[in-house]
Amino acid sequence: MYTFRDCQDIINTELERVFSNKDPAGLYEPIRYFLSIGGKRLRPSLTLMGCNLFSDKIDNAIYPAVAIELFHNFTLMHDDVMDKSAIRRNKPAVHKKWNENVAILSGDVMLVKSYEYFSKCPEGIYKEGLDIFTGIAIKVCEGQQFDMDYESRTDVSIAEYMKMIELKTAVLIAGALRIGALSGQASPYSAELLYEFGRNMGIAFQLQDDLLDVYADPAVFGKSGGGDIVSNKKTFFLVSALKSKNTGLVSVIKEWLGKVEFDNDEKIREITKIFDELNLKELISERIDDFFSSGLESLDKVPVPDNRKTELRNLVSALLERKK
Repeated sequence: MYTFRDCQDIINTELERVFSNKDPAGLYEPIRYFLSIGGKRLRPSLTLMGCNLFSDKIDNAIYPAVAIELFHNFTLMHDDVMDKSAIRRNKPAVHKKWNENVAILSGDVMLVKSYEYFSKCPEGIYKEGLDIFTGIAIKVCEGQQFDMDYESRTDVSIAEYMKMIELKTAVLIAGALRIGALSGQASPYSAELLYEFGRNMGIAFQLQDDLLDVYADPAVFGKSGGGDIVSNKKTFFLVSALKSKNTGLVSVIKEWLGKVEFDNDEKIREITKIFDELNLKELISERIDDFFSSGLESLDKVPVPDNRKTELRNLVSALLERKK
């Protein structure tokens, strides 16, 4: 069985080849920079691991895995522009190191390249896999639009927020596992169980990002803490706080949301105090545990020997304990 590290190494080797020795430098150097500054390669590794759950031959999954990672990085590069995020993985975002036009165009190339890589899939995988890939790509964009729509709203419900993160984050993780299962010739039943495993894990993963943005050490997390608070980004914390019955605290939050000029550190400090007072860290931690448990229940039902699931279980445990 391939370990998560094995899969990461395979993906990194393949990614190094995609844009090597390409011109013009103004287009491809930002992509090479972006791909070189790290990332867990979680989604493409899950594609390989999903395949390996059912087959010892993972070659059929490499092209779709690379396609998924290129698509994911396209979304990140564009998200940084839309969110005005200056830092990505402790390094300057592409739109800061170069400019917004460069980030948009370089991101576009990664999107196009992702479809080129998917077209290299074997015939038995290509059609169904492309339908899955296209479907999740659209859902990710829908999730991003909901995220932007919610920026100007203070009445976003928990249900709306959970749906948004499912679309924006979880479906790509789930889809990566389903495409991996397809590459390993899994049954539709097994592929659906693996999708549900990934969907639950993806939601937990995003909730954990919300948690880490507020409480993690920025040097470990890879970007400045409290960025979501500064930008009024709707997170589980903010949505939950705005639904609080403590009208006094809600009024304070809304006052901060309406400020145009403020000290970033002060805003982060004061809003975090409110999150602490409402015990939201405990609440979100419980939600994370619930989604991870639900994901593991789906994985347990996949009809393959338990020893073939060990690497995926180990990965889930590592993600649950992650600090970045």
